[in-house]
Amino acid sequence: MNNKKQNILIIGAGLCGSLLALRLGQRGYNVTVYEMRPDLRKTDISAGRSINLAFSDRGNKAMKLVGIEDKVKELCIPMNGRMIHDKDGNTFLSNYSGREHQYINSISRGELNGLLLNEAEKHENVTINFNKKCKSVDFENTTATFQDYNSKEEFIEDADCIIATDGAGSALRKSYYLGKKFLFSFSQDYLSHGYKELSILPTENGDYKTYKNALHIWPRSSFMLIALPNLDGSFTVTLFLSYAEGEYNFNNLTTPELVTEFFQKEFPDALAIMPNLVDDFFENPTAALGTVKCSPWHYKGNTLLMGDSAHAIVPFYGQGMNASFEDVVEFDKVLDQNLENWEATFTAYEKNRKKDTDAIADLAIDNFHEMKGHVSNPIFQEKRKIEMALEKEFPTEYDSKYSLVTFNATVGYREAMLRGRAQDKAILNMLTDKIISPEDDLRDILKKVKAETEAILEDDKIAGLH
Repeated sequence: MNNKKQNILIIGAGLCGSLLALRLGQRGYNVTVYEMRPDLRKTDISAGRSINLAFSDRGNKAMKLVGIEDKVKELCIPMNGRMIHDKDGNTFLSNYSGREHQYINSISRGELNGLLLNEAEKHENVTINFNKKCKSVDFENTTATFQDYNSKEEFIEDADCIIATDGAGSALRKSYYLGKKFLFSFSQDYLSHGYKELSILPTENGDYKTYKNALHIWPRSSFMLIALPNLDGSFTVTLFLSYAEGEYNFNNLTTPELVTEFFQKEFPDALAIMPNLVDDFFENPTAALGTVKCSPWHYKGNTLLMGDSAHAIVPFYGQGMNASFEDVVEFDKVLDQNLENWEATFTAYEKNRKKDTDAIADLAIDNFHEMKGHVSNPIFQEKRKIEMALEKEFPTEYDSKYSLVTFNATVGYREAMLRGRAQDKAILNMLTDKIISPEDDLRDILKKVKAETEAILEDDKIAGLH
């Protein structure tokens, strides 16, 4: 493992692949990257595909690792909380944390990916090739077959090891599955909802048409609309809606009149600032939302899945990109151990990481139900009020589930999930049973919440849920 002249082949130059190429380049490995799409720095390929993303502490940990934290900060718009919109157009801001210095950021996928590619290419030992689609991977012989997008010619690349960061539709994962050479477990679960990207354009003089520093959300129990700000004064808007269920769904919204009627009824204040709604709705694709879990991620010391190719999740915790970036940080920690070979390295990495990626996948599904419905539920709002007050009053003694996941980058996702769920249960149970109320003494509430949380965690342990 000390032989840094090893040749590493990375499939996919998206966010995870470009960060991995940069980090391995910094460590002195010879890195070759193949990406099926054109170079996004030279062509616009964003239509309908999460133009901006939520960037938070786990992602920033990776930017610190590669030394570009300040450059990334310039691309960020802070979002201090969720701006909830009701049907009458009334709004209220629900902060993400009781601590003022904690917030998440809206960041452009394209700008961030472009920055990572530029930084990776500064290293002479890193080469990035575009318009080259991976057709399959021979994981026993550590070779990959690619096809050139323009000439249609196929060619084979050889390497000491191959790492696939080629997303939810990974060619390496498909080769594992079809190869039947070892016991490979794979699941792909789709939500009954899909999503469509829309937009709120800036005013004529480039200003924001609604409050800039929040993630806007229109929760409607079985569907929702969200909006994240962009640096140019626009917002990227995403409609999450069932394909087939409910009065309005993606299958029956087939005319401009129906789309306008739907928005007039459910999101009137959004419609008022979206004159381009109908054009966006019929021009942009409707995309599926799914979770991918699989194991093992590696085959011997030859190949490894990383990022969405190993663990694609739905976007409702704003952690997809952050989890993939954290993959690189965790992989880097294992490289620091100087284990005897790639197989030992890949085995240790997966053992450390998989429990956490499974946990964030489950948490993202939880948050889907929370965002579309619970955020407007009175008892949920009481719970948030208590948690915000506890975080503000006792910043070192209490963290909500959201804070554990989003702002505590030293706590693994699995630990955050187990503790966070226990806390949620404790507070909701005690609010329902009138054991606590938002008006009580905060120190007293903290004491009760901590005691009840520990009791629930102990019960979970006995039930085998640890």
